Amino acid sequence: MERFKMIASSYLIFIDHGKILLSRRFHTGYEDGKYSLPAGHIKNGETLTQGGAREVLEEIGVRLNPKDLRLVHVMHRKYMDIRMDFFFVAESRDQPVNMEPSKCDELKWVPLESLPENTIPYIRHAIECYQKKVMYSEYGWEI
Repeated sequence: MERFKMIASSYLIFIDHGKILLSRRFHTGYEDGKYSLPAGHIKNGETLTQGGAREVLEEIGVRLNPKDLRLVHVMHRKYMDIRMDFFFVAESRDQPVNMEPSKCDELKWVPLESLPENTIPYIRHAIECYQKKVMYSEYGWEI
């Protein structure tokens, strides 16, 4: 019998003067036209923080030291498979730049209190948990 496997992803929350950085998905085949956070799947052999730092560099051109990422929320999420999503806060002096215009058509700073209507629902949930200092949540499970 094969062991159960989960997909792990790192998400980065950048806050600047009460605003959060969001990226609008474009031509990915998943939630296109909706806002998300800089994020990605962890590759075999890398830690969550290494994967998060790699994804941020690839997506928005911001260099981060994995040791500087601070875990603020973990989400056990059921979609078509089972996922563990790890949300980190990061600070950087680098200005974010859209490095993947074929997958993202906008980077946008928005007030934390007024996320766009077209924010991906589980991303909205994670941001709300971050604001309330809730460390763990389960999303998409009908229990």
